[in-house]
Amino acid sequence: MATLGARLEHIAPGEVRIAVSHRPDLTQQHGFLHAGAVTSVVDSACGYAALTLMEPGAAVLSVEFKVNLLAPAAGKEFLAIGRVVRAGRTVTVVSGELVSLDDGKETVCAILQGTMMAVRDRPGLSD
Repeated sequence: MATLGARLEHIAPGEVRIAVSHRPDLTQQHGFLHAGAVTSVVDSACGYAALTLMEPGAAVLSVEFKVNLLAPAAGKEFLAIGRVVRAGRTVTVVSGELVSLDDGKETVCAILQGTMMAVRDRPGLSD
């Protein structure tokens, strides 16, 4: 997330929020935050949300996700919110969204639904 300049804003059991600011190097040709950057930050928020409900030493990996881009990601600041829908021992279902915060107006730009997998007892994998 360092490449995107993302900042961890909030951690609670089953919910994580990550902020990212608009930067020209993260945009597509029309100046909107690129879908790749949008997807990366929401996927990370969801993965960390899943991790908050796993035991210490476990790692988390995305198994699959679907993203719907609802509005151009225009604005100065964005907030990715990841939430656990259902946590299991190995598989956790998550949902997420990217919200544009621009001059007091909030716009949901993207939503994500996905599945995260807990990884245990693998050398080199722990979060």
